[in-house]
Amino acid sequence: MAKPAVSRDAFRGLFAFYAAKAHHDRKHDGEHCLLKLFGSTEDIPDRLLQQWSERAELLGPEIVGRILEPHTSQIANGSVRYDHASDFLHVLLRDLGRKVQ
Repeated sequence: MAKPAVSRDAFRGLFAFYAAKAHHDRKHDGEHCLLKLFGSTEDIPDRLLQQWSERAELLGPEIVGRILEPHTSQIANGSVRYDHASDFLHVLLRDLGRKVQ
């Protein structure tokens, strides 16, 4: 039986956490971008959330963390911008897919 997809609320918590860190570090552009992504999580397609869940379960938390952290830090630092949370998730899925293969 397949594990249910991560909830949107759980996924948006990721952006909230990094936005709070960016705020603390006084990285206002990064904080703004992360909050924008936080707001756009409602429109992430279900299939992307399911893919995220499947790959994250397959690879485990340590590998997922090593892939996730640099991407979120780049947003917080303002070196990378995404227009929508699903754009960010596509990049993560691409990198997780490389580890699966």
